Amino acid sequence: MRSSYPCLLLCVCLGVACVVGVCVWNAQWRGGFAWDGSGQQFNWHPVLMVSGLVVLYGYGAVLYRVPLTWDGDKRPWKLLHGGLMLASLVLSVVGLSAVFQVHAGKGIPALYSVHSWVGLGTVVLFATQWVVGVLVFLLPCSPVSLRVVLKPVHVWLGTSILSLSVAACISGITENLIFHLNEVNGTQYVTLPPEALFANSLGVLILLFVLVVLRILSNRSWERPEPGLSQGAAYRPLLQEQRMKGQKKKKRAVLFHTRYFFSYLVV
Repeated sequence: MRSSYPCLLLCVCLGVACVVGVCVWNAQWRGGFAWDGSGQQFNWHPVLMVSGLVVLYGYGAVLYRVPLTWDGDKRPWKLLHGGLMLASLVLSVVGLSAVFQVHAGKGIPALYSVHSWVGLGTVVLFATQWVVGVLVFLLPCSPVSLRVVLKPVHVWLGTSILSLSVAACISGITENLIFHLNEVNGTQYVTLPPEALFANSLGVLILLFVLVVLRILSNRSWERPEPGLSQGAAYRPLLQEQRMKGQKKKKRAVLFHTRYFFSYLVV
């Protein structure tokens, strides 16, 4: 089996390049960042959405494809996966808050474009996915049969959310360039000025990052192996795993003391 590390390294590098690229774009051509209702506050929107909804989300999605996570206890990796996804969701919500505040302060209508519809829908779907994931796969409140049914849905919905986030980001970059270049700067987008060239390249970079993530997720040989586990054990929630391990330790302790007691009587 070929190692997944080269693809994972490429994924990390492309993700970092996406974050650096979106930061450079808004610092170099859009005047930097602030949180005062100005255009500088709006600049947080693309930075936080690309960093959270695309890059951090992609890292969380491929976590279980890292061979380092295959051996030993799965609980820390479950917590890390959920934590990365929560951080991604928080950044996305803050990014939405930034643009909504700017639009409200300037009297610009909200949710009038396909970009805004897809972007908001993606974040809502992501939030729902995260809550359901915690309730089903973390808390011991759902039957094994439900977890077995929802696991493939959870995986499919996760890749769908990532694909929707790319659609939202690329459409947002294009919308941003058309508005800012044609109406604010007076520079025509069709002439492909340096800013447009850089932002278009950023869009291609985001697309490449997501394609690499999807390639990693689609390789079944890079999935975390579950040797010797029954179906119920493979889908057991995190807290239930902890409780059952604690019960096993108690049983071993009782068995040890019982044997010690009877051996003492025999002697």
